[in-house]
Amino acid sequence: MTDTFWAFVGLVLFLALLAYFKVPEMIVHRLDARAKRIKDELDEALRLREEAQEVLAEYQRKHAEAEKDAQEIIAAAKREVEAVVSEARTKAEEYVKNRNKLAEQKIAQAEADAIRVVSSSAVDLAVSAARVLIEQELDSNKANELIKESLFEESLTKMKAYLN
Repeated sequence: MTDTFWAFVGLVLFLALLAYFKVPEMIVHRLDARAKRIKDELDEALRLREEAQEVLAEYQRKHAEAEKDAQEIIAAAKREVEAVVSEARTKAEEYVKNRNKLAEQKIAQAEADAIRVVSSSAVDLAVSAARVLIEQELDSNKANELIKESLFEESLTKMKAYLN
């Protein structure tokens, strides 16, 4: 019996002991458990990946909606600014128009006042001049004659009006 034989016998006994204590079943069981754990982890990773893709898609959709909303808000703000500017321009034009109209009215009033003052002064001057001339050139007889003539003309005018 050689050393090889005893090595072979030792190997067979070792394998028999392993089989007796169910070591191969434990190894298979542990390998199966490890394979199951790895499969579960892969399934979880796949589920997380799908969930992440859904979240990404949701985020992209919300981002697109937010972008659209922002564009709508900007467009609305532009429209509002244009409306405010237009309204301000209209009000400014109306204000200028009213101010011009008021200035024209003030100018017309000042012109009318000036004409009235000049006319009044001219009438006063004419009356004063007439008084001076009358005092210088009229005597009492001539004045009575002028009064009679004036009364006659006035009576004649009234009669014509009455007869017509």
